[in-house]
Amino acid sequence: MSAKGNDLAGGPSGLPRHIAVIMDGNGRWAKRQGLPRTAGHSAGADSFRRMARYCQKLGIEYLTVYAFSTENWKRPKDEVDGIMALLERYLRQALRDMDKEKVRIRIFGDLAPFSPELRRMCEQCMERSAAYTGGQVNICLNYGGRDEIVRAAKKWAAEGCPELDEDRFGSYMWGGSIPDPDLLIRPGGEKRISNFLLWELAYAELYFSDVLWPDFDEAELDKAIAAYCGRERRFGAVGESQ
Repeated sequence: MSAKGNDLAGGPSGLPRHIAVIMDGNGRWAKRQGLPRTAGHSAGADSFRRMARYCQKLGIEYLTVYAFSTENWKRPKDEVDGIMALLERYLRQALRDMDKEKVRIRIFGDLAPFSPELRRMCEQCMERSAAYTGGQVNICLNYGGRDEIVRAAKKWAAEGCPELDEDRFGSYMWGGSIPDPDLLIRPGGEKRISNFLLWELAYAELYFSDVLWPDFDEAELDKAIAAYCGRERRFGAVGESQ
């Protein structure tokens, strides 16, 4: 993802062209319900499916979600195992339904530590959906923003190309040439970006909500988009109101 002229302005309707989401609050949601944390992740996966379909309905071209970070391996083994099982279930459903929904699926992150079956399903989802035109969902797995920047720098160095500018460096990111996020949404009450899309969020509008991710529904997304549409994006220039 790299900043390219009009790509920074969002979609022609005024809606964000690209929304990024840190899906936070699954564990706290489960605790409030008296359930194990894995139940919260399952509810969060259901919320993700609803949001992906709603974004497609609204005409949002790109949705990027933070599903599993490079730091999440530090969690208890049973929780990590539960998340891996949920990922396999989601990908299996995506493979079953993708011909109907026509959404491109991309995976951002290092898949090497995952099981052979999970890696296989990730590759299948990307390959089978590559030609679809119903929008694109990017799922960040074993992803970290700093790790992505280091990876990009290594790729540039390996190519031995002396010329480097922002567009070229951005092309080495996982998203390549797709536009940077216009809007970052973080539910769950925390107000930080947690090593997510550090390069790509340079000019994104930020929206924080106290609603936990499993409860973040279509109405909450509408609120986030309305807040975005009410802002003046200046990208370093002087705004009309100044």
